[in-house]
Amino acid sequence: MAGAEVIRQVPWPFFGGSFPAHLGAVIQKTVLSGELPALLVIHDADNDWAVGDGVNDPNEPGASVVSHITHAIERNSSIATLADLPLGWQARREGPSAEWVRSPHEYDE
Repeated sequence: MAGAEVIRQVPWPFFGGSFPAHLGAVIQKTVLSGELPALLVIHDADNDWAVGDGVNDPNEPGASVVSHITHAIERNSSIATLADLPLGWQARREGPSAEWVRSPHEYDE
């Protein structure tokens, strides 16, 4: 996937029910590095995806990057089960072996 184009807006629901390899997401660097597990996945109302560690502020300068969502899935395979997460929803979990809990999502003002 190195060097492959990252596509932010991919029509949803995804063909075949799986995340497309080229789908881009805003991902916290702590998740990409494996320092912390993914504890939050957001599919916002604008059809953007975000993956966070659920601990650190993803809005801090340098905390997050745009990358293929497959890189987060490589570190946290259960993210793959969230490809059917509806627009405007999020999934959270308490730890890396916990179940994902889905709920409506709204960004804080």
